[in-house]
Amino acid sequence: MDLAGETETLRSANGDSIAPVDGTRSSDDLGQRLNREVLAPMKELFVGKDEVIDLLGICLVGGENLFILGPPGTAKSALVQELALRLEGRMFDYLLTRFTEPNELFGPFDIRRLREGELVTNTDGMLPLADFVFLDELLNANSAILNSLLMVLNERIFRRGRETFSLPTLMVVGASNSLPQDEALGALFDRFLLRVRCDNVPTERLSEVLSAGWNRELLGDSRSSQLHVDLVRNLQAQLHDVDLAPVQSHYVDLVRRLRMAGIKVSDRRAVKLQRMIAASALLCGRRETIPSDLWVLRHIWDTDEQQEVIAALVDGVIAAAGGTDQPGSHPRSGQSDAPNPEVLAAEMRRMSTRLDDPDLAADEKSRLRDELGLLAARCEWVSNAQQREYLQQQIQGLWPRVTG
Repeated sequence: MDLAGETETLRSANGDSIAPVDGTRSSDDLGQRLNREVLAPMKELFVGKDEVIDLLGICLVGGENLFILGPPGTAKSALVQELALRLEGRMFDYLLTRFTEPNELFGPFDIRRLREGELVTNTDGMLPLADFVFLDELLNANSAILNSLLMVLNERIFRRGRETFSLPTLMVVGASNSLPQDEALGALFDRFLLRVRCDNVPTERLSEVLSAGWNRELLGDSRSSQLHVDLVRNLQAQLHDVDLAPVQSHYVDLVRRLRMAGIKVSDRRAVKLQRMIAASALLCGRRETIPSDLWVLRHIWDTDEQQEVIAALVDGVIAAAGGTDQPGSHPRSGQSDAPNPEVLAAEMRRMSTRLDDPDLAADEKSRLRDELGLLAARCEWVSNAQQREYLQQQIQGLWPRVTG
């Protein structure tokens, strides 16, 4: 698309034309406006959800999918609904169960056409026409909808019989209060490139949550920005204009380190993650990546235990390449989830107290042994050498107590 003034007409899944995309605005400006007019106001409305909102922005610009892990009632669906509202986008959300049928997501067959011998899907108000899709309890997806859903997530295409829909979907957000245990769901989970936790806000911030929630209810559906989903499509189209060369060697080094640490990063995911790195640059108003844009890789974990290990590896590569104080760095790049030595020490003291109990059951002692193994792995990633050595000494003192 030519930024000098070309326009592009988009078509939705039902063939209707969508308003032309204005090509006269640079992606630099659009990225900063998305931050300023949409993401920043959302952070004021949703207390303690800055990280989730920043990742929604990254996945929106990058055209990829986000998985949110957290208990019910933590505003997961409300965040996506707010984003769609502010961009005047069409929203589809659904709570999946083990018995959800494809018709519930993609639409039923048109009965009138069926009488004429034609299998035509009625997609009005359903997933194939949505700009934003939110699937709650994602991991309840059954085999009946799994294949169709995988194609939607990966290719933005829905096929049923002779019908093929090219979907207008900007992003899909999946949510669950647990991680997948069934290997059959591995392919589904893998289609969500980035993952983030969304927990209840700490009690000391509860008054802020109540005030913000009340203000959001008073606003109703009245808020929107000057940005529209069609302009976001323009921004997505500029991803390949971003220069990845400045970070390529650092990125290759980071993927190598992650693989050596046992973190699965397939070639396919490594290629797709470049879109997230480019999206970080666009949201900061840049056409050139810098090493701090690699922060997005902190969110490629498969398990809770991997989060601190990945964060330490990512932060190490960023620090070696110049750190996060470079001009134009994404604000999220400087906020790491590296292990907190004080938290680790407190967990060890708690464990020592439990081991002092003369009535400690054998199965609980076995669980403590597993917990200590995880603590030992986390201690390896404490950056301060003196603190790391102290914690390792505490670990050595606890081992005989959990194995004896």
